[in-house]
Amino acid sequence: MDILHLIDQLEALLNEGSHPPLMGKRVLIDEQRVWEVIDQMRVSIPDEVKKAKRINQERDRIIAQANEEATRIVELGRDEATQLASETEIARQAQARAQTIVERAQREADALKADADDYTIQVLSKMEEDLAKALSIVRNGLLKLNTEKDYERSGLDTGSSARAS
Repeated sequence: MDILHLIDQLEALLNEGSHPPLMGKRVLIDEQRVWEVIDQMRVSIPDEVKKAKRINQERDRIIAQANEEATRIVELGRDEATQLASETEIARQAQARAQTIVERAQREADALKADADDYTIQVLSKMEEDLAKALSIVRNGLLKLNTEKDYERSGLDTGSSARAS
């Protein structure tokens, strides 16, 4: 039985009691009925206390479970934040590594181009030198041929003039 209901019964008994004259605030009530309500309260109060204890235990269990869940969620959040930070760091390191590779490749390409330019200059210079020698040989050959031809002409011209005379 509910303890509040029993308290209401006691209150009703007091209200139903009679007030004899000249007794002041005293009330005459049915003693037997009061004892019955008190006995019911003695039985009911332990049940109410047990019920309250069960409710408190259930509340404590729910709070403990909520705290465990909150701790688990916080840990998951920390782990996820750590993982994201790690992934961000890995991505940053990968980006830096890629930048280093690109810069090194650019330097190597520039060096190869410079080497190729130097080689081309050497080859073209050697070709120019060889062509200059060849041109000199051709000019000397032409000069020699023209000189010989002129000599022959002048000798022919001189010999034909002498013969003609």
